[in-house]
Amino acid sequence: MPETLHEYAVKLEELARSKGLDYYPVNFEEVPDSFMMEIAVYGLPVRMPHWSFGVRYIYQLVQHRMGNSRLFEVVFPGNPGRAYLAKNNSLQENTLVAAHVLGHADFSKNNTLFARSQEQVGYKIVEQAAAHARRIASAIEEHGEQRVEPVLDAALALEQHIDTFKALRRERYPKYLEDGEEPDEDTFRTRFEALPDGAQEPEEAEDGRRRAPIPGHPEKDLLWFIAQYAPEMEDWERDIFLAVREESFYFYPVFACQIMNEGWASYWHARLLREADFLPNDEYLDAIKTHSDVVRPYASGQQIALSVNPYHLGFTMWEKIVEAEGLEKARSIMCEDDDFSFIRNYLTADLARELNLFQYNVDKNGGIQVVESDIHDLHESILSPKYNFGAPAVMAAHVHSDGSLELNHEHTVDGRGLDLDRAQKVMEYVHRVWRRPIVLNTVDGKGEAKQLKLD
Repeated sequence: MPETLHEYAVKLEELARSKGLDYYPVNFEEVPDSFMMEIAVYGLPVRMPHWSFGVRYIYQLVQHRMGNSRLFEVVFPGNPGRAYLAKNNSLQENTLVAAHVLGHADFSKNNTLFARSQEQVGYKIVEQAAAHARRIASAIEEHGEQRVEPVLDAALALEQHIDTFKALRRERYPKYLEDGEEPDEDTFRTRFEALPDGAQEPEEAEDGRRRAPIPGHPEKDLLWFIAQYAPEMEDWERDIFLAVREESFYFYPVFACQIMNEGWASYWHARLLREADFLPNDEYLDAIKTHSDVVRPYASGQQIALSVNPYHLGFTMWEKIVEAEGLEKARSIMCEDDDFSFIRNYLTADLARELNLFQYNVDKNGGIQVVESDIHDLHESILSPKYNFGAPAVMAAHVHSDGSLELNHEHTVDGRGLDLDRAQKVMEYVHRVWRRPIVLNTVDGKGEAKQLKLD
């Protein structure tokens, strides 16, 4: 880091702590733009090798060269935290970025969802991900790329299918039902009705105990379930599934708190720069110009945006909360909420009108129509892409006696049908590791019942 920027960063940290920010140490590093793009695409500086990251890299590169994408920094929470700054940024831009990073560091240490994730996953995700990559490289060397790649295909296709309400390190289901315990009624009935003609009661062990159904209830965490119960999965394959799952647990809070987190960091970079009397006036003005670019809405005047800028929305909401209720209350919200409660509780109708937020419909010809709606509908339009980590709610329903797996899409929960072509592709990936028949019960985009099968 250049000497002047290092001096500014040290003084910004002193100022931040004087204002009540509480965070683990942060290691700043300037890196080339190309490395920044790789980090943004892979999600981590070193990550498991897979062709899908190459596809994302090409897309990001095209967007960057078209001027539609620019990366100022990439931050990894932990103890210590890591912040990568683009070397091509100006001094003023990276001064703002350093202040922004301190806001992120405060958020990730104190927000409950982030703290729980780090307690389970660990505080050194960069090193852990590098260890995962080394183990997968060893698997490729031992078993060959042709065997390892399909396992990675399946695991990464399911990377959003985790259950963050359960612990990262879970025990397997009980093997037997307790005395007097009955299986979940819906799960048992579905399982029993699916058994071949003539089947009677659930299987009993020699000592008379009844075997518990697998799963004992609809299972949301498909990565965990397949790793634990795939009939012929080898240890190295299971290791890949659990490595992907661990990284998904790390990424979930970033996804679920994006509006809050980016808004909090933007609020603090603006405030710290405003109160940083050590900055020369011209450098302050240049840094604030960057702030305006970061937190501007996508839509202004006659422009139309098809998505909400989380920096703009979060920054404005935090400003309003601090102004109305004080910084202590804002910190309490920061610690306790995620985007779901934050938006529902603090994005008021008055603020939505002030920000010119709206819902829109896109017709089959690509035309955009703004539609009037109440505040609750607006909340749902912002939050609906976040439900279930952005993935359809597909549950493992039960495993039949022949080892075949039945999956149910809970379309009433996520309110949408599946893209059947995409679902078929994912089923093919999963089938390669389950190695038994798979059935998926779902609905299509029109809401009509569909069943996908792979024998």
